[in-house]
Amino acid sequence: MEASYAMDFTQAGSGGDLISQEMAMAEEPLPFTIRVAGNERQLRKAVSIRQRAYGRHVPALAELLRVPEAKDHEPGCVVLVAESKLDGEPLGTMRIQTNRYRPLAIEASVALPAWLSGNVLAEATRLGIVEGRAGSVVKTMLFKALYLYCLAEGIEWVVIGARPPLERMYEGLLFNDVFPDKAYFPMKHGGNIPHRVLALEIAEADSRWRSARHPLYDLFTRTRHPDIDIRGSQQKHNIAAQQVPVAAAIAA
Repeated sequence: MEASYAMDFTQAGSGGDLISQEMAMAEEPLPFTIRVAGNERQLRKAVSIRQRAYGRHVPALAELLRVPEAKDHEPGCVVLVAESKLDGEPLGTMRIQTNRYRPLAIEASVALPAWLSGNVLAEATRLGIVEGRAGSVVKTMLFKALYLYCLAEGIEWVVIGARPPLERMYEGLLFNDVFPDKAYFPMKHGGNIPHRVLALEIAEADSRWRSARHPLYDLFTRTRHPDIDIRGSQQKHNIAAQQVPVAAAIAA
């Protein structure tokens, strides 16, 4: 695996133009795939790595994560799963929720400020990876998948709650505190552990990383990884969008 992947996060146009940029990109294969969990088998793989990862740091919460959560199946939610090409073993996972159908999970614990209202938001939760160097690589690429997902889905801001010391990962990706003085809030979906709330404006991410000479800039924006495939998210959202009016009609 390339050393450039395993960096510490604390280190600080027109259609034709897009085609030209894509042609100019380097293409790099990965020893694993990252895809939207599209069936129960893949979701169970994601849940298994999620439960193991939380078991290392938050055992009480891990006990509740042995099976898929209701939110894993909600409209506007996708679960990413990284799987080894060698043997299909799960290596990492992340759940992404948008606010297109209902408020973000984080909003059950804290009221987001007015400047975020009216925006299309996404929240990344349930990050879990295997231990060791392989996990560091997978974590980096899951964050790239999150960024690609937000671009593809028209997300304006990605919002996260981070407990110590995981907040440093997001600071390293140039997320900013949503509340002043690095305030912490107990999170209901995080075992009531205090979390900081941070956010990144997706439209500004490229320029911010470029201006900061961020060590992951080329990897995130100038390298194409065909093993990262978030296209399943669009299919899931289309199905969910069809189900919502049907459910409303039944309720009426």
